[in-house]
Amino acid sequence: MTHADADSGWFESVPPDDLEAARKAIDSGSAESPKDWPTKAAESGFAEDKDEYYDKLHEAANYATREVVKERERADDQQLKHSIRAMDDCERTANELAERAAEWAGSLFDDAEPGIEGARAVADREPDDELEQRAVSLAARVADLAAERDALAETIDRIAPAVAPNLAEMAGPELAARLIALAGGLEPLAKKPSGTLQVLGAEDALFAHLSGRAPSPKHGIIYTHEYVRNTRPEDRGSASRALAGKLTLAARVDHYSGERRETLHEDLRERMATIRARAEEATQADAEVDAEGDE
Repeated sequence: MTHADADSGWFESVPPDDLEAARKAIDSGSAESPKDWPTKAAESGFAEDKDEYYDKLHEAANYATREVVKERERADDQQLKHSIRAMDDCERTANELAERAAEWAGSLFDDAEPGIEGARAVADREPDDELEQRAVSLAARVADLAAERDALAETIDRIAPAVAPNLAEMAGPELAARLIALAGGLEPLAKKPSGTLQVLGAEDALFAHLSGRAPSPKHGIIYTHEYVRNTRPEDRGSASRALAGKLTLAARVDHYSGERRETLHEDLRERMATIRARAEEATQADAEVDAEGDE
């Protein structure tokens, strides 16, 4: 190959068949102004003609895109997303199969119990015939799925704090993983406004509200957080907004710096203490009014 001159484009000093070198050139190359790059590529010997230049450019661009996607899918936040979705699939499938296994085992064994624990007990039996063998085998699959669900939960507990230390501490590893999964990754979550994070997981209710069939949802999956779930209904809107705001900040800090910031957690605790103190004052006031009425 004849090397091109200094402004011959992304193909400068790139071997024609080296896709990785072409990818790096595409990622980092630049030019001060547009030029007739196909003609320059042909003149430099990079390609025989314009058609071959475009073929090589297309191949290099496709390769670069595939590598970017591959790297993105292997990122830690994407692995966390796959883990939480796999855990939910295992749990759902195990529960569904447990019902079938319990129904079948109940027709064969007098002491068969329902649920996952019942399936585990059936899985430990020694079958006496082919039908019992199949029922026991099905129960064993249920037990395996339940065990895999538990193993995935342990994995999430370990890797979520490494992927998003502030978010995992503030929300808990499982809720942090669910938020990341619903957003499509830590970066998309970090870029969402707090109002959007607040209703993640409540898409059906939100669409119903937008179509005029339901009130606006106050929260999505963040309802599972103790700060929302254990707050009286009248204050859950305030609690949800406060929590969503701090979770959004936590996601942004995790994505852009990855450093734990205690001030985030202190601010949330203070805000929730204020909300709960207000609730206690309201409850006490109601009790005083009731007492006066009784008198």
